[in-house]
This record gives sequence, structure tokens and C-alpha cells, in this order.
Amino acid sequence: MPLTDLEIRRAKPSEKVYTKADGNGLSLQIEPNGSKGWRFRFRFEGKAKMLSLGTYPKVSLSEARKKRDEAQELLAAGINPSDSRKEKKLAQQDRLGNTFEVIAKEWYQRRYDLWAESYRTEMIATFEKDVFPYIGHRPIDSITPMELMSVLTRLEQRGATEKMRKVRQRCGEVWKYAIATGRALSNPAPDLASVMMPHKKESYPHLKVAELPEYRRTVGTCSLSWR
Repeated sequence: MPLTDLEIRRAKPSEKVYTKADGNGLSLQIEPNGSKGWRFRFRFEGKAKMLSLGTYPKVSLSEARKKRDEAQELLAAGINPSDSRKEKKLAQQDRLGNTFEVIAKEWYQRRYDLWAESYRTEMIATFEKDVFPYIGHRPIDSITPMELMSVLTRLEQRGATEKMRKVRQRCGEVWKYAIATGRALSNPAPDLASVMMPHKKESYPHLKVAELPEYRRTVGTCSLSWR
């Protein structure tokens, strides 16, 4: 008979480990310490295998059955559910190791000796303040142009358009490095140059020809006063 939630809640620990079957390879294993864990038992290539599906009540009865059904679908396709889980875990670890921040710091270290101390100090400080808090934790191959645009827009709204331009260029260099090392397929930074506000260079006042005599007299007077 299939298990019920009431039966699972009432299951008490014993001196030895025991199981309660739900059907189609799914069972609940009750430990002497009272913990309850889901187990899916199956055969693959003629050998008995077992897959842990989590603990109760964190994984409910319905969730455990869903996981069992997914494992059975893999078996029907000739795939070992245990191997599939390991591959997914490795893929996830690989993605977490390829975040924008990880790759940006790797790129930074490789070029560290090429830059003056003041330049590299300013660069990493900018990344840590204006970029990493927003996209640093994201796998670099999954960051969309809109996400990078959001980072740049924050600088634009502060009026820091020249800094925004530098940030876009530096982020673009990080993406180039990620593409060259096989961890990204495209670079969203260059295309954003046409949609962000361009930096306006400040125009400083200049003297007209007619004003030069007065300027020279003033400078001369100031020079005499300092003697």
C-alpha cells in the first residue's frame, strides 16, 4: 500500500534502521535517531542501485514521488539517475566558479603588472563598488545586456558619464577574456555604447583678443605684489 502523510508522521524510530515502502522503488528509511530519509532503489545494467531523494519533512511525500518519477524517466532513456545527478552538480559548481567577479579578478591578476599602481587600484575599487554588488555573483555566460545596462545606468544617473564609459569598456575586456578562455559566447558591452549617454567634455572659458591687454596688466600687477 502507498504511504500516507499521517503514516509517515506516526512512524517512530526503532533500535535498528527500518523502511516503509511507498511503491515503484520509493521507500522511507527511518533511522534510530528519528530522522527519515527518502530512498529510491533501482537496477541499472543488471546491478542494484540506490538514490537518496532527501529527508522528510523537508522533502514531502508528493515531492519524493515526483523525484522518483523523474528518475524512472531517466532509466527509461538508458541513463543512470545517480550519474545524471553527479553531472548536474559538477555543472553547477563549474557555473558558480565562472561568475563575473571570479573571471574579472582572474583577468585583473593576469594584467596586473602591465598597469601603474594608481590605475589598477582605481580599477579594482570601481569594480568592487559599482559592478560586483550587482552582477558579480552571476555566471558570466548568463548575464544579459539589460543587466549590464542596469549597472551602467546607475553611474549615468549619478552624472558619472566618463566613469560609466570606462566601466563599460573594462567590463567588455572581461567578457573578451571569458570568450577567449571558453567561458562565454558573446560580449554585451560594445553594443551598449550606442544606447548610453555620451560623456560631455567640459568647455573652459578662454580670453578674447580684446581682453589680452587687461589680462597682461593684471598678471603683471599680481607678479609685482608677490615680490
